[in-house]
Amino acid sequence: MTALKRRLIGLIRATGPITVSDYFAACLFDPDHGYYTTREPFGRGGDFITAPEVSQLFGEMLALWAWQNWQAIGAPGCFAFVEIGPGRGTLMADMTRALSRIGGGAFMDAASICMIEASERLTDVQRKTLAGLPAQPQWLAAIHDLPALPLVIIGNELFDALPIRQYVKTATGWRERMVAVDESGGGLTFAVGTGAPDPDLLPPGAADAPQGTIAEIAPARTALMDEIATRIATHGGAGLFIDYGSLESGLGDTLQAVKGHAYDPVLAHPGEADLTSHVDFAALENSAREKGLEARTATQGDFLLALGLLQRAGRLGAGKDGATQERIRSEVERLAGPGQMGKLFKVLALGRPGALWMP
Repeated sequence: MTALKRRLIGLIRATGPITVSDYFAACLFDPDHGYYTTREPFGRGGDFITAPEVSQLFGEMLALWAWQNWQAIGAPGCFAFVEIGPGRGTLMADMTRALSRIGGGAFMDAASICMIEASERLTDVQRKTLAGLPAQPQWLAAIHDLPALPLVIIGNELFDALPIRQYVKTATGWRERMVAVDESGGGLTFAVGTGAPDPDLLPPGAADAPQGTIAEIAPARTALMDEIATRIATHGGAGLFIDYGSLESGLGDTLQAVKGHAYDPVLAHPGEADLTSHVDFAALENSAREKGLEARTATQGDFLLALGLLQRAGRLGAGKDGATQERIRSEVERLAGPGQMGKLFKVLALGRPGALWMP
């Protein structure tokens, strides 16, 4: 039994079942036993591999998007280039290397690089990854700490790490899904609570859904998007967010855990497995538009291919040996192939109307 599971069982016995949202937050961010606060989740030695860890090509394509959007907002001589939820810092390293070459490096000359990271452990990892940059980033804890400048902000696999609330359809209506102690007293199980959601926040089709259907609402994700969109609406700029999810709102249980590059029961190993759920891109898109921004979505595959992924891969592999060319081909397939990240991951870009560039 994990240390966090033991703690959660004690808490639930003392105070009663907890919400899925509280369980989600504890699993990932508990100061002593949380997954992101105590473990190295990224890469082949961790539990999952993100797109920047697959290939430098991902960062190079995002660098092109960033440069084009800096141009679209008037190429300001002073702006914030921001990554939020930067993992090990691999993506920022790849982007800045590419941006130093694009357009003579003018983007980097004007940029104030900011890393938004709440984890001290991951901040230390990022500092080591980015130690060779000519201009060192500044590390900030939250969006509100950013300077009052136009910003180009990028987040990869950010929103899926923010807690969700779950509701289950019962004979008496929608009720909040809870985490309780099971009948044996030594494990965790899902239970139905008494709390009910605001019907207006439920996905389409909720009223006619059969009993047992699960609905997910993500107020923490909406709040973060509202804050980012407000900054862009106020100071100008553009944002790009890439995550595992759906372009349309819908019903269903998408809560999942990953441990050792394989799915794990959600309640089995709290604190030792990554916990995530699908991102509702339609909800994020609506939040951005409510702040007066233009918002556009695409699949990751379509987005990367439109940016010139195949052409860049061809140049990268030109003249290389067969093994290197095959590795590059495999990386492209992983990033953009319809059976891999290409369709599973979605892209949301946002900016002021008329000042957002998308390929």
